[in-house]
Amino acid sequence: MNAQQFLAEFGHVAKAPGGIDRLRDLILQLAVAGDLVSFEPQMQDLQMLERILQQKRDHGEKKKVIPKQASVPRGMVNAPPHWNLCRLGDIALTITGGGTPSKSHPEYWHGEIPWASVKDLKDYQYLDGTEDHITQEGVRNSSANLIPPGRVIVCTRMGLGKAAINRVAMAINQDLKALELPEDIDPDFFLLVYKTREVKGAGMTVAGIKQDKLLALPVAIPPKEEQSRIVARVDELIALCDQLEQQQKDRRKLQNALRQSNLQALTSAQSPHELQTSWQRLQANFGRLFGEPEDLRDFKGLVLDLAVNGRLLSPGSTPVAASGLLDQIAEARLAWAKTAEGQEKKEAVAMLNKLRTQQVAVPSDPLPEHWCWAPLLRISQSIVDCHNKTAPYVSEGIHLVRTSDIRDGKMDLTRTRKISEDTYAYWARRMPPRSGDIFFTREAPMGEAAIVPDGERVCLGQRTMLIRLFEDLFSNRYLLYVIQSPNFQARMTEAAVGMTVKHLRVGGVEDLVIPVPPRDEQDQIVRIVDSLFGLCDQHADHLNAGLRVAASLASSTVAALTGIAIEQDEETAVKVPETELIAPLRLATAPDVKAKAPLATLLARHQGEMAARDLWQRFGGEIDAFYAQVKAEVAHGWIAEPEMAQVREKAAAEVAKA
Repeated sequence: MNAQQFLAEFGHVAKAPGGIDRLRDLILQLAVAGDLVSFEPQMQDLQMLERILQQKRDHGEKKKVIPKQASVPRGMVNAPPHWNLCRLGDIALTITGGGTPSKSHPEYWHGEIPWASVKDLKDYQYLDGTEDHITQEGVRNSSANLIPPGRVIVCTRMGLGKAAINRVAMAINQDLKALELPEDIDPDFFLLVYKTREVKGAGMTVAGIKQDKLLALPVAIPPKEEQSRIVARVDELIALCDQLEQQQKDRRKLQNALRQSNLQALTSAQSPHELQTSWQRLQANFGRLFGEPEDLRDFKGLVLDLAVNGRLLSPGSTPVAASGLLDQIAEARLAWAKTAEGQEKKEAVAMLNKLRTQQVAVPSDPLPEHWCWAPLLRISQSIVDCHNKTAPYVSEGIHLVRTSDIRDGKMDLTRTRKISEDTYAYWARRMPPRSGDIFFTREAPMGEAAIVPDGERVCLGQRTMLIRLFEDLFSNRYLLYVIQSPNFQARMTEAAVGMTVKHLRVGGVEDLVIPVPPRDEQDQIVRIVDSLFGLCDQHADHLNAGLRVAASLASSTVAALTGIAIEQDEETAVKVPETELIAPLRLATAPDVKAKAPLATLLARHQGEMAARDLWQRFGGEIDAFYAQVKAEVAHGWIAEPEMAQVREKAAAEVAKA
């Protein structure tokens, strides 16, 4: 990819999720590859490493210096020919560790000496101070060392890859190392190099990198003057990235304000004409107002509030009063109480007793004249609380639906805990759930609801309740939309109790009021909401698809310009055909017995030729380490320069097998 192609795709890259960070990464990678500034022959400096080595010799009498590291093959690091290839330890004079004064000695702490730990190395480049301070006595009586200003401080544990330059003298703890640089190395350029190194750690709990591994990281260093020019160019480009990022934030803030203004105009409309005008304005600007998938949540909330307050329905000629529906439900409940037996009889009688004494306050929110307000208890056949104890789990069995399994109106049965038949018989003894019932959470979190799907056996988990309706009289889909509406959620929050974690008591759930329309209007509302939500979901899918493509394009653009692939998760990655490299690797010159040439040695044992994949598997290391070793052995002449690589698409069976 050339510069012209990159500029053509720049808008997609910048708008992609994490696109600005991708641009920053690209700038750093181009900087350390020598692609940001032009080369001027007079700047070539072939004596730099020798001068640094001499400076180490001069230091050697006074302090312990870092010894010379192993040489770096030219093919291991991507850099211009006039740059000096070496190890990180070759361009640092000394490395100093740190420690933590004993906490049992208060006199070691709260002094005047800044004491740095991993938390102090944040995203900024310079370190001017720290949160913690220690005393001179704390320095003397611990392994904490006082680090002069101008050192590069890097994390070797719990924050690998972080680095900063300290501008004041300070002590450091044991998770940090301080590198003293020679005069030929610009500290700012060193930071650029370090941030682009892959600092990998090891450890079962907390990853850390050993000092010798850190110092062995390969680097490429240009002449001092070129370092300064690169740093200046990076600062300029990063500033532009920061400016672009701020512009995006400002634009997003304006978009949010405009969207909220349009939604507010809909909710505050005083007449059908005003409502229609506001709706048409929102529809005309829908794409501009809802630019991110999460923006649609506000719109869905508005739709629900308008729908369950009757404002999306066309006025009927002779509306039927909803009070008649409540009478029908009451008659059905009495009939159920007369015919029910056993535990159902107890539940029916309990419902009738609760209804005789129930008193609720009716909201002042306006409703259509033929609608009415009613508590959940009055529109339900029964409301049953769970058995509030932790059930014994089994590996396979009946779904125990906990509060975490109910989100956004859906019941997720893919990760439920399971209970046995005996446990189910006891836990669901009051009323075994059936398809069409609604599960409602009254705590952690409260106010989530979902309908039991057909053909599934489920049981109430802790802090959940079952709401059963007379389905021929009241729509469970309508009730679910009411529960999800912001107005209902606000009334529910007001009714909640608890100083720390808000929750609803059983009686509080039964007293929650909902708007009640006639049954035919309930069905109309469900159809309207389903249609609008379907359009929202289509728009969200379109936005998500665009974001995935943009993210993939951003990654592939950076990879094309730098040669460094960026991992993507499965949700954002654009699927491409599985391919494999089938170019063979051949032995050129047999290495000496003492030479570090594991790949050439393997080739010599297998008639001097192997497929790249087979050689990698026998090598046993990570793929990045394998290719780095290939480059090194090719550079030494042990492995022949590979022919033009052939790539073929894998068959489906091969992909599945892999």
